Amino acid sequence: MLLLLTATLLTTAPPALARPDGWSLTPLGGGRPAFYAEGAPGTVLRDTVAVTNRGRAPVTVRLRGTGVPATLARAALTVPARTRAEVPFTVTVPRGAAPGDRTGAIVARDPHGRTASVPVRLRVGGPALPALTVEHLAVHADRITYELVNRGTTVLVPRLAVRADGVFGRLLDRAPRTLPVRLPPGARRTLSEPWPGRPVLGGARVRLTVTAAGGAYATASTSAGYVPWGAVAGAAAVATAGTAVLLRRRHRARRARPGAAEPAGAAGAVS
Repeated sequence: MLLLLTATLLTTAPPALARPDGWSLTPLGGGRPAFYAEGAPGTVLRDTVAVTNRGRAPVTVRLRGTGVPATLARAALTVPARTRAEVPFTVTVPRGAAPGDRTGAIVARDPHGRTASVPVRLRVGGPALPALTVEHLAVHADRITYELVNRGTTVLVPRLAVRADGVFGRLLDRAPRTLPVRLPPGARRTLSEPWPGRPVLGGARVRLTVTAAGGAYATASTSAGYVPWGAVAGAAAVATAGTAVLLRRRHRARRARPGAAEPAGAAGAVS
């Protein structure tokens, strides 16, 4: 892309722009208030911005794009007095971008800190496909962890419902509620759900249901077993102690019976 300088004298400058530092930034041609572009992901869109110097001295400005992936032919340029410079630029629609509108701007700034900008309105084409999955569901001591993955082409704000059933009936039943997350296409988020009152004995079947606008729906379930290991360890210790006491009692009872056999080697101790 080439920088095009139009060496036309601007003799009909409006009074408001006739001061020595009077310069402006506008789309080239047609008096457009903004740049408008539309394309599918991967498309490269082209346009041109004009820097008009209506003053009596050259002006140097720096150019950049914000909010959208814009690439300008020149990042900085000096525009002679009463001259217009035309700077081509491209906007590349990101691959995998979700359909919808994006906003940005082409911004110019001079050495004195004065800035001017032109809005860029970008519309990403393509079908809107809301889709998500629930993955890696697990039950821990006091919480439930899981991952949400946006498998579609739209930004999702998910809603979550949680249910858990045990041997004797319902253990947990939380109505759908909106989660404080936004999932752009392709995003993966690890989340957790507190469960402080989980059962201490038995098992549970946990089921998560997630929905989002546009018909997105996903569910996942898992089973979890609970064993009170502290109680089990205590019972084992009690059983071990009881066994030892019983063995000692039996040993004493045998020694107390008349004619009980002497330990080996006792008879040989008398000549």
